[in-house]
Amino acid sequence: MSNKKILSADQTLQKIRRIAFEIYERNFDCEGVVLAGIVGEGYELAKQLHVHLAEIAQWNVALMKIDLDKTNPHSQPIEFDVKKENLAGQVVVVIDDVLNTGRTLAYSLSPFLGASVKRVQVAVMVNRAHHSYPISADYVGYALSTTLNEHVTVKLTGDEVGVYLD
Repeated sequence: MSNKKILSADQTLQKIRRIAFEIYERNFDCEGVVLAGIVGEGYELAKQLHVHLAEIAQWNVALMKIDLDKTNPHSQPIEFDVKKENLAGQVVVVIDDVLNTGRTLAYSLSPFLGASVKRVQVAVMVNRAHHSYPISADYVGYALSTTLNEHVTVKLTGDEVGVYLD
């Protein structure tokens, strides 16, 4: 891989564990949390957060996948694998790998507007802060200042776990 490694596998996993503790601390008074991972590395991050939260939380931690076309999110309906009725009164944490412009997260939040959730929070592994949409993350693994031409890749499976910069 020709990318510059920003976070090693150990550092990446440490950030994930810290985010899990932050989610638990901010929602300790709730009955449970739904981790909604955006298809791809966002869902992989949600799965890993699910494992850590299951170890530390005394409440129910549910996992769901948000499926959308990241390059053209308005071209087709956003799908997820949980019925909206099951989200009523729940805390939902929408999870993605990188927050850049906020476009993907803005579109992925829209289905939750029709559900009576208790609150919606956002967690990302890397926040690049080139926001074009009014989206901010409640939980950030790593804040990274980049130029618009640079690309950040988060790898959470396989031999090359870490955060990389092109």
